[in-house]
Amino acid sequence: MRLSNKVVVVTGGNSGIGLAAAKLFVAEGAQVAITGRNERTLTEAAEALGHGVLALRADSTDYPATQRAFAQIAARFGQLDGLFVNAGIGGITPLGSTTPEAFEELVRANFSASFFTTQAALPYLKDGSALVYNGSVLATLGMPGWSAYGGAKGAVRSMVRVLASELAPRRIRVNQVTPGGTRTPIWSGLAPSAQAYDALDARISAATPLARMAEPEDVARAVLFLLSDDSVHVTGTELIVDGGATQAPAGAPIFRSA
Repeated sequence: MRLSNKVVVVTGGNSGIGLAAAKLFVAEGAQVAITGRNERTLTEAAEALGHGVLALRADSTDYPATQRAFAQIAARFGQLDGLFVNAGIGGITPLGSTTPEAFEELVRANFSASFFTTQAALPYLKDGSALVYNGSVLATLGMPGWSAYGGAKGAVRSMVRVLASELAPRRIRVNQVTPGGTRTPIWSGLAPSAQAYDALDARISAATPLARMAEPEDVARAVLFLLSDDSVHVTGTELIVDGGATQAPAGAPIFRSA
């Protein structure tokens, strides 16, 4: 097992990619702690993950709560071998109709909270541990309406490289996984009904060379690689899990002649 006897924390581990990752880490032998801000889904996730997993309610934008959560995790498990900084929110901010509050909420949840989560974890990280951040292809796609979200994820992308340099003296590896369209609850605001979700799925799949949206487990396996010793000499980089949408877009079904 690739995470045997390792202590790993997943923020936003109560749904979507975070929950899929937590399940995989447990299966790979890790001692796992998850955080989340929704009490109901956090309880459901803890039940699904089974005995031994520590689930703590903590909103990643509440920095004192995040600090307390990491102190509790360290008190329970000791020093940390891995951290998946996954928590975040989605949302569009169209130019001309976006309030400062809406814009800043997205930046705080997706960028600022990532930095301060790392800072809260720092005293408890082992030398030689690994950090993985959840990015997004929207940092590079230039998708209309996604300025705050895409900009925040672009900032995370830059921060990963800075932190990889900053933490190199402690041999702490810092990398990013970059999902494309993935079947998670983050789309609920844009596709609130089953019919709307099917239409969204069809659009994204048509623009993806591998002709489907990712499943959370697809991304979780990439995170596992970056947290495990399989990537022991990998730092400051990103692993893109988007079915080829950003690197080979001409292979998408919408561009095929037959």
